[in-house]
Parts: sequence; structure tokens; C-alpha cells
Amino acid sequence: MTSIGKTFERLESRGEAALIAYLTAGDPTPEYTPRLVEAIIEGGADIIELGIPFSDPIADGPTIQAATVRALKAGTTPKSVIETAGEIKARHRKPVVLLTYYNIIYKMGLREFMETASANAVDGLIVPDLPPEEAQEYKRAAEEDGIDTIFLAAPSTSRERLLKILEYTTGFLYAVALFGVTGERERLQDTTIDMVKKLLPYTKGRIPLAVGFGVSKPQHARTLTEAGTDGVIVGSTFVKIIEENMENPDSAAERLRMTAENLKRATKRRG
Repeated sequence: MTSIGKTFERLESRGEAALIAYLTAGDPTPEYTPRLVEAIIEGGADIIELGIPFSDPIADGPTIQAATVRALKAGTTPKSVIETAGEIKARHRKPVVLLTYYNIIYKMGLREFMETASANAVDGLIVPDLPPEEAQEYKRAAEEDGIDTIFLAAPSTSRERLLKILEYTTGFLYAVALFGVTGERERLQDTTIDMVKKLLPYTKGRIPLAVGFGVSKPQHARTLTEAGTDGVIVGSTFVKIIEENMENPDSAAERLRMTAENLKRATKRRG
């Protein structure tokens, strides 16, 4: 069992869902990322998701797009992000997942990308623009290096397509909570809970189910946990804190810690 799988298993035994925390690596500068991640881990994050900055992040809303621009201007590269993941893993025992677009993997070379990721103890990959129908070579390469391949399911995903996605997904299934892009929302849509109910019969006992996109408040995390999800993915809320504290990393770190703490508290199942 991989590190990600062991994390979900341990949390389930404690009656908790996983808090999966996203940051855009290199925002506002590459040297800050390990410190900011550490603050989130101190707050209780169970899995860290690092975004590799890309010039055309089609799945991301304005908050993460702005973070991507800042990170690229600061000189962040795919290799530096992978090395940052290695630095984080050397200090902490939390799984680290990279979110990237396939163009970045293709340009580096599939074999080189996987070997570099494995050498830096990366646990999993999320590639939003890679459909399972075109992922055979990618999945084989990841399996050879012990890296989980995390695929996404949307509210509109059919049963037939879901079964195909589940063939390729390891680590956890990333359920996209809404139509559109990432970003903070005031409330969860009713369709999100409907989607969770639709997916759980296929994932229960097979693979953990984690929900992201628009998940930003403790109440969202509590609602999803009570609905039966195994993990909640929070990104824009953390990224926004960094944006609001660009000149004060100490303040950013403290706010990240407190926000993670409040979100993590909401992932504990009642009763």
C-alpha cells in the first residue's frame, strides 16, 4: 500500500476524513514554499498538494491563476517544484502530491519526469488535462516508480466513464464538486452532495473519495465528511491568504496554520 493509501486507512480508523491542502509552489517565491507548507502541516493537513505553475492552467480560477503568474515571475520551474517536494518530504512524513498539466511532463520527458519525482519522494500526480484513454504510457511509468495516479471525476461523469477512470486511479479519486474552475464559494451546491452519493457506491472499499473545487470553509468540510467522503481538498482559501500577506510571510504562515486547524477540526466524524 502506498503512503497515500496508508494515510487514508489510518484516518478512517480514527474516524476522520483527510484534509488535502493545495498551494501553488513558488508563490510568492520558491524559498517561501517549504515554510508555508510547514505551517499548514502544523495546522493539521494530512496530504499536501503542490501545483506546478503553468502558463495555461485551464482548471484554475482567478485566485490560483494569479498565484501561478507570481510563481512564474519568481522563476519557479517544474524541476524546482519537484525538488521542493523532496525538501518537504525530508522534513515531514506527510504524502506530497503534484498537480501539473501534461505539457510540462511531455516537455521534460515522461521517463525523466517520473524518475525525478520518484527521487524526490513524490507520492502522487494529478494531471487534469490527461484523459484515461490517453494515459496508458503515463500510468505504466508512474507505477514503475511507485507514484499514485489520481484522476478526476466531474458531476457529469457517466457510469461507463467512471468505471474507466477507476481503472486508472490510484491513491484517491478526485471528485470535482462543481462545473467550472477552482475558487472559493459561499456554500456547497446541492449537486455536490448528490454527486458524492452517486460516487460512493463505486468507491467504497475500493479507493478513497476526495472532493475539491469550491471547498473553502469548515462547514463545507463538515458537510462533506458527514456525507461520507474520505477527504476534502482545499486550495483557493490557502492561496488567498498568501496573496493577502505577500509582504509578511510570518503573518501568512500563522493564518495558514489557523485556517488548516479550523478545517481539520471539521473533518472529524461525529459519534
